Order: sequence, then structure tokens, then C-alpha cells
Amino acid sequence: MRIGVIGTGRIGTIHAKTLSRHREVGSLILTDAEPARAQELAHRLGETAAPGMDEIFRWGVDAVVITTATSAHAELIGRAARSGLPVFCEKPIALDLPGTLQALAEVEAAGTVLQMGFQRRFDTGYAGAREAVRSGRLGRLHTVRALTSDQSPPPADWLPLSGGLYRDTLIHDFDALRWVTGREVVDVYATGSDRGPAMFREAGDVDTGAALLTLDDGVLATVTATRLNGAGYDVRMELAGELDQIVVGLDDRTPIASTEPTGPPAADKPWTGFLERFGPAYEAELCAFVDVVRGERANPCDGREALQALRVAEACELSRREHRPVRLAEIPGVREPVTW
Repeated sequence: MRIGVIGTGRIGTIHAKTLSRHREVGSLILTDAEPARAQELAHRLGETAAPGMDEIFRWGVDAVVITTATSAHAELIGRAARSGLPVFCEKPIALDLPGTLQALAEVEAAGTVLQMGFQRRFDTGYAGAREAVRSGRLGRLHTVRALTSDQSPPPADWLPLSGGLYRDTLIHDFDALRWVTGREVVDVYATGSDRGPAMFREAGDVDTGAALLTLDDGVLATVTATRLNGAGYDVRMELAGELDQIVVGLDDRTPIASTEPTGPPAADKPWTGFLERFGPAYEAELCAFVDVVRGERANPCDGREALQALRVAEACELSRREHRPVRLAEIPGVREPVTW
């Protein structure tokens, strides 16, 4: 199997390394907007670098992995679909609903595969939470609390391109919430704060956000995020039911300290970022993609899943801007219900 990797930045490098050592992948073709970066990585991995993305499609590959800047995702998904190629793409499909729907329409018209990179679905903790909910261990679920806290803010020049805190960061929590609980969000109320560095205000973004979500079975979920969590990278999900309560992301590296005399000590080596925290999950999702391409498993996260997570993010952004509750029915892009 020959796979084209378009984009060799941080996450593209990780994906290329995973694929390069996979026993079912014979070779890779790597390309990047900065050709020297793709060439350097190809040299290190013993793979081939292409001077541009056109060569990815001309030279012949069995599948494509897209890890470029978000602005290029939708166009590349469409091009791969028209070429009859299965695609793995980092989230999101696009930063807006029209772009997302257009790319999905191309995939559906071509009848090809689009697997989205929501790596938390492959994390052991989130998978355990999903099983606990589905097995009935928690009893009737009534409350979910989710959070994503980055240790350090991103570069200022990247913020205007990111889509904002809800679309870029909390979209992972929205997807995980749907995947773990098996329910849909029906309404949101969101707010945000931009009292941190001026670059957030200049980009029209917030550095800290919070949302209250109501699910279609009445479960209440709170979701929070910040770009300024100096203690470390913190991603957790707490699920409380009538019989039991569990938490994802609580271990000896969770960057939180107890004020109780008998509480656990602060982490000696707290998580510093998502690549470190979710390393095994990133590898697992690429291995799953290889299985999908080989016809050995069903697509674990198709484009419709990404659409639904984006709709929640759009609803939160609208709620934040207009200071009001927003029903998901207000957000266009509804498609057939997902079968859980």
C-alpha cells in the first residue's frame, strides 16, 4: 500500500512516522507547502518527497492523509474523492458549514471514504467511559463535565486562522461527548472571556470559554476550555449517574493539586501538550485508517460525525456572540441521524 501524506508539520510528522513503520504500508509520498520540510522528513524515514501536492495524485497512491492548514482541507478532500481515493483528514473539514457540506457532498457523490481525526475516540480512557455508559454501570446518566486546558497559548499569527476556541479546541470535547454518551446536543448556552493577552481580542477570539449543553435525553453537560493553563495540559471528562461516577484523564500526570490534607500530591511531570497526552491515540487512529483502506473494518469516524461536532461549535459561537441560548435546530447542515 502506498499512501500520500500532504502536510509534514507537527501532526503530519507523527502520522508519517506511524505509517512508515506499519507492516501493511509499503511506501509513503510526502509533500508540504515548504518542500524542504517534506524532503527532510522523507530522508529521515527513507520515504519519497514530492515537490507539490499535484504529484501525490499523479504518481499514484492508494490513500491520502491530509494534515495541512485547515484552509486547504475541503479542497483536498474533494480532489481525493474525485480521484476515488480514501482520505484521512485532521479535523475540521472546514472552518465553516458551507465548506464542510460541499466536501461531504463530494465524498458522498464519489462513494469514497473520509475518516476524520478525532483521536480521543481511540484513547483508552474515553473508550472506557463509553463502555461504562453503554453497559449501564453508571445507571441513568445525569451530568457530564468536560474540559480542555492548554498550557500555553498558540502563536498570535495562527489565531485568526484557527476558527476560534469553540471550533478549534472544544470541537474535540463536543465530538467526545456525542461519542461517549451516544446522544445528540439539542441546545447550548455559551460565553467566553478575552481578558488574557491582547492577541485574542485582536483576533476576535477568547482565551477562555464555557458552555452548558443539553442533550436529547435531558443530560446536562458543561464544557470549558482555556489557552492559559500554566499548570500543564489538562483534558478530562467526568460522567455522573445515579449509580456511579467516573472520570477520564485523571492520573499521576494530571496538572492539578488538592488543597485537602490527605489529597494526592501535585504531578511531578504534568502533561505539556496534546501530542504527548494522546500519542497512543494518534497512532491507533492511523492504524485504524489502514484497516479501513484494506476493507478490514468500518469507518470509525466519518465526515458526518465531524459535521455534527462543528454544528455544536457553531451554535456555541453564535450563543457567545449574541448572549443567548441557541438550539441546534438553528444551525444548518442536519443530515440523517447517526446509528450508534
